[in-house]
Amino acid sequence: MLQLDAQAIQDIAVGAAVLGTGGGGDPTLGRLMAQQAVAQHGPIALLSLDELADEEWVIPTAMMGAPTVLVEKIPSGNEVIEAFQMIERHLQCQAAATASIEAGGVNSMIPLVVAAALHIPVLDADGMGRAFPELQMVTPTLHGVAATPMVVADEKGNQVLLQTPDNQWTERLARTATIAMGCSACIALYAMQGRVAKRALIPGTLSLAAKIGYTLRTSKQTNPLQALTSLLAGRQLCQGKITDVQRRTEGGFARGELQIAGAGLDAGQTFRLSFQNENLVFWRGDRPEVTVPDLLSVVDEQTGLPITTEALRYGLRIAVLAFPCHAQWRTPEGLALVGPRYFGYDIDYVPLHS
Repeated sequence: MLQLDAQAIQDIAVGAAVLGTGGGGDPTLGRLMAQQAVAQHGPIALLSLDELADEEWVIPTAMMGAPTVLVEKIPSGNEVIEAFQMIERHLQCQAAATASIEAGGVNSMIPLVVAAALHIPVLDADGMGRAFPELQMVTPTLHGVAATPMVVADEKGNQVLLQTPDNQWTERLARTATIAMGCSACIALYAMQGRVAKRALIPGTLSLAAKIGYTLRTSKQTNPLQALTSLLAGRQLCQGKITDVQRRTEGGFARGELQIAGAGLDAGQTFRLSFQNENLVFWRGDRPEVTVPDLLSVVDEQTGLPITTEALRYGLRIAVLAFPCHAQWRTPEGLALVGPRYFGYDIDYVPLHS
C-alpha cells in the first residue's frame, strides 16, 4: 500500500476537481480538511482494489448537497465519521477501508479524513470516474448494488438512517433530509464487500487524480492545457471570458448556465455551459457539442487549474476542456441513468473523440 503525503493529497485534490466536472466541492477546502486530518491522526494508506480481500467490507463516504452552500457551511469532519460508524453498527461489520463515491475536490478528500481518523486505508477507486449530481448515478447502481443502508449526518448531531427499495428512492429521501439539514450534509452509503467492489467500482481514480495534479503542477512553464488534454485523451472546446453566470440553489442543487465570449482562435464566437452541480452540456452558439456523461471541465486558461461551478464569476478567463467518460457510462444502461435526456435535454449523446 502506498502512503499519501501532503503533496500527494494536494495533487489528488486538484486532479479530482478536474475529474469532478465543476462539482464535487472546492479543492482548496478539501485539501485543507484532508491535510489537517493527517496532521492530527497520521498518514493515510492507499489500497488498490486487488489488495482488498473478497470478504472485507468497504464503506464509501462523501458530502451531499449544493456546492454553493458547502463553501459557507464547512463540515467539522466528525459528522462523516459518525455516519460511517453507524453503517458499521447496522451491518455488524468492521470496514477494512473507505472509498470515494465520486471524484471531486471535496468528495475525493472526505474519505481521506475518515481514513486518517479511523486508521484505515482509502480505496484507489470510485463509483463514477467523475462527479454526478444524484447519488444513484454510480456504477454500483449498474451492478445492482444498493445505496442503503445509508446515513445522512449534519454538524448539529442529526443522523438519519435510510433503508429504501431502490437507489432512486434513496436519492429522493436523502435529498429531502439534506435540504432540511441546510442543503449540505455528510453521508455514508453503498457499503459492499470486496468481491462486489472489484466489479462495481472504477479502479485507479485516486491514482489518476494524483497524476493530473502532478501534471498541472509541473507543466506551468509549458502548456498545461495541452498537457491535460494529452493525459486524458481529451480536447479543448473553447477559450474566452465569462460574460454572464446564472446560478441558483434549487432542490439541493446548484443549477445554472455560463455564457462565454470566445477569445484567441475562438474570437467572435459565443458559447454556453449548462450545469447542475456538474457541467452537463456545452453549446457552441445554439448547437450542443458535448454532453454528459463525457466530462466537461472549466479551467483557468493560463494554469489549467479547475474552477468549480460555485466559483464561476464574470470576467474570468477560462478554457473549457472535454474528456471521454468511462466506458460503462456509454452503455444503454449507463446512458439511461446519466445521459442528456435524463437531465431534460432532448439531445442524442454522441461520444467525444479527441
